Amino acid sequence: MKKIVLLASLILLATTEISAQQIKVITSVESIVPNGLGRSRIVDAQEEKNFDEYTTTQTAEDNTRNKSKRGDIRVKNFEETKLLNFYNIGGIRFQNIAANDAVISSKLTAMVKEGWELVFVTSGVEANAGGDDGQGLFITRYIFKKE
Repeated sequence: MKKIVLLASLILLATTEISAQQIKVITSVESIVPNGLGRSRIVDAQEEKNFDEYTTTQTAEDNTRNKSKRGDIRVKNFEETKLLNFYNIGGIRFQNIAANDAVISSKLTAMVKEGWELVFVTSGVEANAGGDDGQGLFITRYIFKKE
């Protein structure tokens, strides 16, 4: 009986696939600059980076420096999809927002078709927010996982 349980356990372990999850971040940047002067894009890195190569460790006993340069972090292979700016000469342009929604939806749908699962979305606005502030960015990060 013990042999049957052991054999069944081994078969179960052999057929269970153990795989690491992949994480991918897609970012949309939408300009909040009047008169259509800003740039709005969806950005998708097409290469991977290992964070360990750019990480330093500092403790009371040890100060381990990483020899990589800031320029080494740059990604040279990325996909850039054009979006429309929120504003034009006439002010806020709702048609542009709807167009961006359609393009972003298309990108997210393509990611899901490729086997990615959308697990988290975060967004924020960068702006001076002073009385004469006419510039800023609305940024959204879409975080996907794949097993």
